[in-house]
Amino acid sequence: MSGSGGCELSFVDDGCELRLLGKINKESIRAIYPRIKKIKSEKPKYLKIECSSLEELDYGGALVLADLIVSLSKEGASSTVVSLDEGYKDILLFARKNYSIPKKSKRRDLNIIDAIGKNIYSSLESFLLFLSFVGEIIKSCYIVLLNPWRFRFKATAVLMERTGAKALPIVALTSFLVGLVIAFQGAIQLSKFGANIFIVDMVNISVFRELAPLIAAIVIAGRSSSSFTAEIGTMKITEEIDAMKTMGFDPIIFLVLPRMVALMLSMPLIVFFADIVGVLGGMVVADLKLGISFSVFIQRTQEVLALKHVLIGLLKAPVFGLLIALIGCFRGFEVTGSTESIGRYTTISVVNAIFWVIAFNAIISVMLTELGI
Repeated sequence: MSGSGGCELSFVDDGCELRLLGKINKESIRAIYPRIKKIKSEKPKYLKIECSSLEELDYGGALVLADLIVSLSKEGASSTVVSLDEGYKDILLFARKNYSIPKKSKRRDLNIIDAIGKNIYSSLESFLLFLSFVGEIIKSCYIVLLNPWRFRFKATAVLMERTGAKALPIVALTSFLVGLVIAFQGAIQLSKFGANIFIVDMVNISVFRELAPLIAAIVIAGRSSSSFTAEIGTMKITEEIDAMKTMGFDPIIFLVLPRMVALMLSMPLIVFFADIVGVLGGMVVADLKLGISFSVFIQRTQEVLALKHVLIGLLKAPVFGLLIALIGCFRGFEVTGSTESIGRYTTISVVNAIFWVIAFNAIISVMLTELGI
């Protein structure tokens, strides 16, 4: 094909290397532009353009390269072009001499529209990349099912301890305080109507069905999602992931699946623990504020707490665990360039994980309510 061409991009320390492949012309510009955009966003300190595998370069392709070189020079970065044929050097030199960065519009309304459009496009692009990432995970799960020996059982157990058992203290404290506050606020209102005993119904149903799973998932999202992103991001910057691929290891099977399985298995246990501690906080307030003893509270719990409320909270847990692990690992693989990128994507990872946990909790709650469950 006349427009067949592409490029390879690699980041090393504070710089990057762009390797041009095949024919870079007006028909193949679309294929390489996402990589060009990536370089501009990362703002490396130096750029090396490798042209040893370049077969053709027309003025359209040269303009794209000139745009990249001039844009980076404005940021104080240096650019070098190596192994470029003499004929193509003249085209690139002409494009650089005659290229000027377009001036931004001074109209505020156009800038706002432009920003909204860019954000929408960026979100859509990120969503499509996430779907591709999920597709790779599904393929890897199929491979592991056919070859169980490839799964890292020991690493999964270690991750369950790290993401589950070691998170229990903060989950316990958070759940206890939430149960205490809910019971305290409810006690003030119920005491006005002499309906003190109904504090048991309110605490048990709200904690088991909604609050404990949500609070536990938010705590784990802030704790584990950031950890996954930072770990994988660091491995990517230090080229450990490239070394894995060279040695024949699949990064998805080696890094993602153990984290995903560990969180899906540990989250129901964490949520059940949060249920007990949250109800305990409500029991303390019921005893101190309303005079409902622990024995009466437990007896009333047996009467009003249906099994479905407990199961709904526990069934939400693996869904939340899956979301947290997927988002944390996905953002880790997006890290490129410098250590600054780790901080940025770690922040994005935590925000995304907490948002989607809350969103999925709302969706599940509305669906179950509409179904009368």
